Formats: sequence, C-alpha cells, structure tokens
Amino acid sequence: MRGPTKNSTTRNRNRGRPRTFDRDVALARALNVFWLRGYEPASIAELCAAMEINPPSLYAAFGNKAQLFLEAARHYKNFYWSAAWDRLAANPDIHEGMAGFFHEAASILTSQDAPCGCLIILAATNVSAEGQTVNDALKELREEGLNCFLTRIKRAIVDGQLLPDTDAIAMAAAFNTMLDGMSLRARDGASRSDLEQVGTIAMSMFRSAIPSSSDPLGVQP
Repeated sequence: MRGPTKNSTTRNRNRGRPRTFDRDVALARALNVFWLRGYEPASIAELCAAMEINPPSLYAAFGNKAQLFLEAARHYKNFYWSAAWDRLAANPDIHEGMAGFFHEAASILTSQDAPCGCLIILAATNVSAEGQTVNDALKELREEGLNCFLTRIKRAIVDGQLLPDTDAIAMAAAFNTMLDGMSLRARDGASRSDLEQVGTIAMSMFRSAIPSSSDPLGVQP
C-alpha cells in the first residue's frame, strides 16, 4: 500500500493549523457591530460571528466584552483620528491648522470606510451601572480631543496668533462641542458638505480673539 503523498501530507498538516488571527481585522469587525448595535445590546454571539472566532478565543484575546469594546474604540481613534490631530498640532498656523482639521473631520465622519459618526461619542450612551467603567474610559478618550484643542490654542496665544486674554479653556470646549455635534449630525445622515459648513462656523469663533494686525479671516475683531 502506498503511503501518503507529499501533497496529501501537506494538506493534512495545513488542515490542522489554526487560522491566523489578525487582531486589527477582528477589531474592525467588532467595531462595526458595536456601532450598529451599541455597546450593551451587542451580544457575544454577534461579536464572535462578525469576528469569525469562537467565544473562548474572544475571551482569551480580549478578556471580556468591555475590554474588547474599549480596544475597538482605541483602534478607531488611532486609525481614523490620530493623523488629523497630529496635523493640527504640527501646523504652525492655528487658523490653517484648525480649518484643515474640521475639513478632515467632516470627511472622516461621513466616510464609507468608517462608522458613520464618532464611535467614541455615540456607541456607549445610556449604559447600565455595570458598564460604568466603559463610560469612564470613553470619557478619558473624549477628553484627549479636548486637551488637543486646548494645547493648540494655548500655543497660538503664546505665538501671538490669538489675543493674550483669550479664554483658551472655553474656546477649546466650544470647538470640542462642535465636533461632538458634527458626529451626531453625521449619524443622522448629514453630508460631508453639511459638516464642512459647521466647520466654517467653528472657525468664526476665532474672530473675537484675533489681533487686528494679523486677521487671516479679513474681519476686524
């Protein structure tokens, strides 16, 4: 009797190998489930089906649903938003940098490749007391954006691009609130051009804080 051929041996060996686990792909799939269902309604069965893994593999890789959600939220933030925040920080001109950021935000929030609207703002609202750790962690993520605005505005004050008595904290909070509002409008179906108009209005908040000798908007404060 002939023994197994080389090809059949290779097939048998390959059949026994575990499927390669791509963590980023799994997180992207979980992110879509959380986005469509919300944090609490999303079930382990739905998540496993989307990620193409079984429950023991999910728990082994991510710990539990809360940890999976938070890692998915961090993945979303890093993959879709980190570059935009970095460009805002790197641009030496606060006006160009902020205009570019809101233009880019409108694109991200309405992209066909990303969940519509911001996952960090919208996917874990009204969670139960048991999910409070998720809310607390998402609050920290949201505050990162607020702090990015605040840091950039304070630098613009030091550089003389904004008046020295500018209320940096209030201005940063206003920009952050407008960004949150853009997320809600995107979820409700607003177009990219609709959101870009919101960004234009956001830029008008600079007008009262711009030194008259360097007004890039052409409007005297």
